[in-house]
Amino acid sequence: MNRVVRGGDGREWVVRAQMEWRRPATAEDFERDISGSYTSGIAMLAVCVLLAVILVAWLPDTVVVPPWVIYGLLLIAVFFPLRWVLNRPWTVVAETDGGVTGDPPPERWVGIISGMFRVRSELTRLAKTIQREAGPDFEGPLRPME
Repeated sequence: MNRVVRGGDGREWVVRAQMEWRRPATAEDFERDISGSYTSGIAMLAVCVLLAVILVAWLPDTVVVPPWVIYGLLLIAVFFPLRWVLNRPWTVVAETDGGVTGDPPPERWVGIISGMFRVRSELTRLAKTIQREAGPDFEGPLRPME
């Protein structure tokens, strides 16, 4: 997502957001910054698939499975991946080149926002704040970078 916003002081700001596949490490995460492997998750997924196959293979022919049971199982199977996708962290950057000599210096503000819908609303709010106040708000999720 990219937007160009004209600030209250006439500078052009580029506001962009990019989805991150891993949660970026922060200063608070220094003790837990070693990422484990995906082996245990893959093993659990394999066990679940194996148990589902065994359950279907041993199901007697006389048993009638109602459609709502199948829909419920599909809903459970889709819930966690969909939740994972919708709650991914996004890196939001607002930056300006500053302009010609004598204008304010270039600025770059960066922040992390989790959730696809929250990112869209924050980008809209950020664009309105830049248009009104000529820069991002200190109370928002973005912080100035040096």
